[in-house]
Amino acid sequence: MLNLIGIIVVSYLIGSIPSALIIGKVFKQIDIRRFGSGNLGSTNAFRVLGVPLGILVQIMDISKGLIAVLFVTKLFYPNLPFTNYTPFEDITVLKIIAGISAVLGHTFSVFVNFKGGKGINTALGMLISLAPVEVGISVGFFIITVLSSGYVSLGSIVASFFFPVIMFIRENIFKVDIYGYNTLIFFSIGVSLLLIYNHRENIKRLLYGRENRFEKLWLIRIFKIKAPLGES
Repeated sequence: MLNLIGIIVVSYLIGSIPSALIIGKVFKQIDIRRFGSGNLGSTNAFRVLGVPLGILVQIMDISKGLIAVLFVTKLFYPNLPFTNYTPFEDITVLKIIAGISAVLGHTFSVFVNFKGGKGINTALGMLISLAPVEVGISVGFFIITVLSSGYVSLGSIVASFFFPVIMFIRENIFKVDIYGYNTLIFFSIGVSLLLIYNHRENIKRLLYGRENRFEKLWLIRIFKIKAPLGES
């Protein structure tokens, strides 16, 4: 029990590290919370700090999920098995617990008054080790959505929505044997709902046409605006 509490606490603290805030203060001497959307995620970091530092923030946020899943679990549970009432392997259960704790840490960071980012990158780091195929396909949906709309938030929402859908389709239509599917599908739905809920303000801005668009990423423009008569 103490080991399990240790996994939750340490993973939460790792997820709570405010990467965007640290990078902004170290390299730009600014508090990123006072600029752009004020969010501590990588999207606002790209907008405020620029592409190179935005990439660095993104890597750090993804790493938080990976570190929690791959290293914290081994640190606190070097010897398996343990009492386990789920259909998952022991290590997989621990990875889920550690990963969720890291995502909650990123979203509700103890270091910044329980505020943070939307959790997409930290969840990505967690899910890579649990369901790499589903993550890869979801990232594809993210890229297509961003390139065809210019909205990173919309891409994140679409990817979050399709992650459990892809898992369901692979298991039930393509008959891919996903170990522990009956438990993992509910876990993936829970993560998806959490990530979409974290984007609730973005959803409102998208509905009212007030969401910030990355024009440089809007490369696929299906509908072109016609020039007024007399102009070319």
